[in-house]
Amino acid sequence: MVIFPKAKINLGLRITGRRSDGYHDLETLFYPVGLRDALEFTLAGDKNGRDYLTLTGIDIGGDSNDNIILKALAMLRRKFQVPGLSIHLHKAIPHGAGLGGGSSDAAYFLKSLNSYFSLGMNAVQLHELALETGSDCPFFIEAEPAFAKGRGEKLEPAKHVLSGYYLVLVNPGVIISTREAYGNCRPEVPAESLALLTGRDISEWKNRVLNDFEEYAFTKHPEIKKIKDEFYRNGAVFSLMSGSGSSVYGIYPSEPSLSGIIRKHMIWKGKL
Repeated sequence: MVIFPKAKINLGLRITGRRSDGYHDLETLFYPVGLRDALEFTLAGDKNGRDYLTLTGIDIGGDSNDNIILKALAMLRRKFQVPGLSIHLHKAIPHGAGLGGGSSDAAYFLKSLNSYFSLGMNAVQLHELALETGSDCPFFIEAEPAFAKGRGEKLEPAKHVLSGYYLVLVNPGVIISTREAYGNCRPEVPAESLALLTGRDISEWKNRVLNDFEEYAFTKHPEIKKIKDEFYRNGAVFSLMSGSGSSVYGIYPSEPSLSGIIRKHMIWKGKL
């Protein structure tokens, strides 16, 4: 079975409070985009029930045995018997880029295993299992625009507010630690909710639809801010860093002619 896990961007990201469990409360609008990984699995045919994972594409580093896909599979096996699998993952979504690549791989894998082996899990059960894998994994079960609160797991369907716009996605190749990013933010409840702000015309989003991680990211990696500034010079109607970084996107009313720094670091472009 072959599946294509999507990346996401954040249309705004506000850190609204610290929690007693060590996590933070947030408010964001998750929005799926066309950048995708490719994930294939087949029965391994191993008498000992072992799994085999191979990786190609972008190097994500680390030990493949610690890959989030295998962690998701291990959690599924606490509830269901699943035979040994031969798994191949081709990475096109950069690691540590604020695009949810690993979370998407895990969530798509779980819902595909549910279908392939007729495990009978409904959407609520899939969401619960995905949340055990990561805070933003539940979003990728449907992978449709959604407002998120709590750790990112409390989801409410949102409109396709970018339908018809053209998106350009850039990654400068630096990795920002999510833990470090959260440690350097200042939680605050915003005066206006993202639901209200993103309900306005996109031309009104600049300096109003915010990402609370940008201040820290721009200080530590000035090249990220340079990319955002270049998007506006290049005619984008809106630009923002996604997640905890380091990817930045620009939104245009039509396909743009791109300048040097954007073209140099671009990883995806297309109509939404």
